[in-house]
Amino acid sequence: MTINASRSARYLSLGVPAAVLGTLASTLVSAPASAETAPPLRVVTRGESVARVLPTQAVPGSYTVQPGDTVSAIADRFGLRTVDVLSWNGLTWRSVIHPGQSIALTGASTPAAASPVSPAAGAVHTVVAGDTVYGIAQHHGTTVDAILAANSLTRASIIYPGQTLVIGSAGAPAATPAPVAAPAPATPSVGQTHTVVAGDTLFGIAQRYGTTTQALFAANGLDGSSIIYPGQKIAVNAAPVAAPAVTPSLTAALDEEQSANAAHIISIGRELGVSDRGIAIALATSMVESWMRNLDWGDRDSLGLFQQRPSTGWGTPEQVRDADRSIRVFYGGPNDPNGTATRGLLDIPGWESMGFSSAAQAVQISAYPDRYGQWEAQAYQWLALHG
Repeated sequence: MTINASRSARYLSLGVPAAVLGTLASTLVSAPASAETAPPLRVVTRGESVARVLPTQAVPGSYTVQPGDTVSAIADRFGLRTVDVLSWNGLTWRSVIHPGQSIALTGASTPAAASPVSPAAGAVHTVVAGDTVYGIAQHHGTTVDAILAANSLTRASIIYPGQTLVIGSAGAPAATPAPVAAPAPATPSVGQTHTVVAGDTLFGIAQRYGTTTQALFAANGLDGSSIIYPGQKIAVNAAPVAAPAVTPSLTAALDEEQSANAAHIISIGRELGVSDRGIAIALATSMVESWMRNLDWGDRDSLGLFQQRPSTGWGTPEQVRDADRSIRVFYGGPNDPNGTATRGLLDIPGWESMGFSSAAQAVQISAYPDRYGQWEAQAYQWLALHG
């Protein structure tokens, strides 16, 4: 008789008598010989002692991406956290992976573990699929700002596979090459389409054509959870030109909604025994990610106070928009509602000794890691006011 894995997990969590467990064990041991080649089973406890059975495989040092793969699916396959796989490969939640790409599945192979390479005068880096400016800066021992300055880029710029970047020094910006005027957004003509290439995002395509991601969704029957692929054609002619996105000004003033959310973040931090510095990091992170508002929209499927993504294990859309739960998931630690599925601030080894931005980035894995530190002073003001 074949025992359903989910049923066996339910028996374990409900405390079935030993005699019944013995029957289950003997049944599993006497499975057909062909079952010996199947991946073993392990019980994973998440949240309030809720158990489920997951297939696992021995984790290799690296994995070659196959068509249809996503980082979260690869992480699930080997029982890893998505955020760890992103960190080990210098990727962010916005990074695109492609078939044939090699993904490190252990921290031992991460570029961040190696000693940073001091950029030589005139050093250049050729962008490959999956690269981010942040990852390139880490690899070459420099900063995001230095690379942006050396290449006449901004934080809204998109980099592409095959592009050559001059590596600026963290101590002194490298000589800036002759400035190249950024192309003005193209005005879409009737029937115009864009062919997706590796590294493209709908946000980047929208910027390029002077339109919005929402308009691209409507013109192509897509939504925030859709995935685009190299070679796919995206209609860009039906989208209206949008006003530029508003970046929150660096002011400590909060409105009523923001003040309530700040007080909530502080209250849960106090309850969990988080230090003032940890609470300040949470406040700054929420301001950067959502203007400290519990948003019902965001990049791709990002939602809530911290723009957590249901598709990468942070919870269901309803859970992500549950402010109390999302704050606890950001802090993480032994009382994390997500268990080991995601990694919160308290799960980062040595986070207390990290730089302010680095600690926030270790949780968020953002394409713009330097933004968190810009709010450090204001975060401590909010803590004093609402704590």
